Amino acid sequence: MLKMKRISETYDMRVFTDTGEYFGDVEESIVTTNKVFGWRVKATKGSFLNKVLGSAKGVIVPHQLVKSIADIMIISKAAVPSYSPEDDEEAAAAEA
Repeated sequence: MLKMKRISETYDMRVFTDTGEYFGDVEESIVTTNKVFGWRVKATKGSFLNKVLGSAKGVIVPHQLVKSIADIMIISKAAVPSYSPEDDEEAAAAEA
């Protein structure tokens, strides 16, 4: 059964990837004439986005990559920017 949800209920909702990783919080929805185009997800303390983006405030996730919206939002791993722990090590070495 399809359950309806108001867009205003999604603000500050926690976003997780389909692999269970905390991604960030919904900041805003992007709506075209008659449909949801995407979601602006802000990087919060302890989120994956905060680690990957550094000083950037967040990303826009296309609505096609959203798998589920209920108490939390679940998005596809394809929405995650590419990141590897070696990136942190290379950045630290470059600063030293």
